[in-house]
Amino acid sequence: MPIIKSAIKRVKISERQRLKNSAYKSKVKTLIKKFENSLKSENIEDANQSYHQCISILDKAAQKGIFAKNTVARKKSLLAKKLKNLSQSKQDKNMQNDNEKK
Repeated sequence: MPIIKSAIKRVKISERQRLKNSAYKSKVKTLIKKFENSLKSENIEDANQSYHQCISILDKAAQKGIFAKNTVARKKSLLAKKLKNLSQSKQDKNMQNDNEKK
């Protein structure tokens, strides 16, 4: 432990910031898992809603400095790619069903 008063204060502040950052990172991970689960269930509405929540929280994390902006961009890109693949596969299935009915 530091002896100097300002160093003691910095230790307290950095601990408080570490706890806030870890809570925020946990929240991001939880939302991403929720998004992944909605993808597995192939529910586009839930996936869309979860996607927008993830994007919002990731942008806020970048703004607060919790994640680097390139990290956030990479995560957002991966989420968008997964959502696009789900919607494309749904469209392909719908088109295939329409062709079979004709």
